Amino acid sequence: MPDDFHAFIQKRKEVARAYINGDAGPLGEIAAAASPASFFHPRGPVVEGAEPVLARYVDDAASFEAGGESDMEVIHMGHDGKIGYWVGFQNATARVKGVPDPVPMRLRVTEIFRRANGQWQLVHRHADLVDKG
Repeated sequence: MPDDFHAFIQKRKEVARAYINGDAGPLGEIAAAASPASFFHPRGPVVEGAEPVLARYVDDAASFEAGGESDMEVIHMGHDGKIGYWVGFQNATARVKGVPDPVPMRLRVTEIFRRANGQWQLVHRHADLVDKG
């Protein structure tokens, strides 16, 4: 099987850009379709289960407007054909609904993927805001 994980991570970057612009559709395409799945949210809540995680992603994306920017700074990544991961930073400037000025964000991120039905699926995301101090 060719190593498509690196190509998938490039797609993941596009998914992040759509999300920060209020579009959760592409994330829904790569989110886990079945449990287990989890999300450790930047503001603290832990969400478990494929359906609740996707619902949270959709709700959170709705807080953003078009005009945001996002990029992933990958420190390292890898896979064994069944499980993959990347760790690093997501650097974004978001247009948050109700906030007049763009909001810069730098998140530390760990994401884990599993291969199901021939596709990589996001099964865990842990993101937290980098302390500006």
